[in-house]
Amino acid sequence: MFFLWPDFLWLMPALALLPAAYLWLLRRRGKAAVRYSSLGTVRAAAARRQWRRHVPPALLLLACAGLLFATARPVARIPLPWARTTIMLAMDVSLSMRVSDVKPTRLAAAQEAAKLFLQDLPRDIEVGLVTFAGSSQVAQRATLDRGALVTAIDAFQMQIGTAVGNAIVQCLAELFPDHGLDVGDMTFGSKPRARSLDTKEKEKAPPKQIAPVVPGSYNAAAIVLLSDGRRTTGVDTLVAAKMAADRGVRIYVVGLGTAGGAAPTPEGMPIYMQLDEPTLREVARMTGGEYHHAGTAEKLRSVYETLGSRLQVMTRETEITGLLALVSAALALAAATLSMLWFGRTV
Repeated sequence: MFFLWPDFLWLMPALALLPAAYLWLLRRRGKAAVRYSSLGTVRAAAARRQWRRHVPPALLLLACAGLLFATARPVARIPLPWARTTIMLAMDVSLSMRVSDVKPTRLAAAQEAAKLFLQDLPRDIEVGLVTFAGSSQVAQRATLDRGALVTAIDAFQMQIGTAVGNAIVQCLAELFPDHGLDVGDMTFGSKPRARSLDTKEKEKAPPKQIAPVVPGSYNAAAIVLLSDGRRTTGVDTLVAAKMAADRGVRIYVVGLGTAGGAAPTPEGMPIYMQLDEPTLREVARMTGGEYHHAGTAEKLRSVYETLGSRLQVMTRETEITGLLALVSAALALAAATLSMLWFGRTV
């Protein structure tokens, strides 16, 4: 724990004067009571529960200490679910996902596992969905609506090609909309376009230049990438991974299916595919994430469950001034309430 305004802590020793003043007032009241009261009144006062008279002042002293402590603005590292956490799911929808080495098919197993993953995440974590094959598309922008995500997952359409790098850049463009990332420009280059004479189009701003940060240091977002093959088109996978690493975004990679060779489709036609594990492992290493190989539907579900549990809670430096002030206010209110109930007056 540290303090944003530590100079206010020098006022803490002044709290010791409050108990001394309280004891002085008690002694003064005691002398006055003995001087002016009758013997019966003294006996009645002695018969009361004397501990009650000290409870409200003690609570008030704790409230003052809490408020003074809060004035120094303490900051502590607390594990909390972070309301602005965003997870981008990037899922391969290439034709090889029809292969049935993972029952019933790779795509069906991936869809089911993704739904279970959504169920395990806290409701205050936003999730976005990007699909990729020969190109990448945002199937669902980051949202708290789990129903919309499930609908998008069920509506996958398979395509030709595998653009793993495009999927990573697309996720980054969703996480950092002000960075000016354009997958089309990175894939095909920036080309001049024809303009209408009666309209004025706004010039596209160049990509924002950023200062690289420590890989994995950006805790407000993460990417979960699922693929069953190797890049065949689009942005180079490691170039895209470097962009994520420079922004501190972790990428958790799930390699699905057979590592190499031919595998049958539901139609009985073999599809040759080879999982590029070295590149996918390097993507996870560069970004501070993890790589998992999921060769079966059960393994895929367990991988997603593990990722979900790891992404639920993050330790952050959180200012607890408001919490201390709230507790202090509750203590002061309790002191006043007890004093009114027991003695008919406030502290």
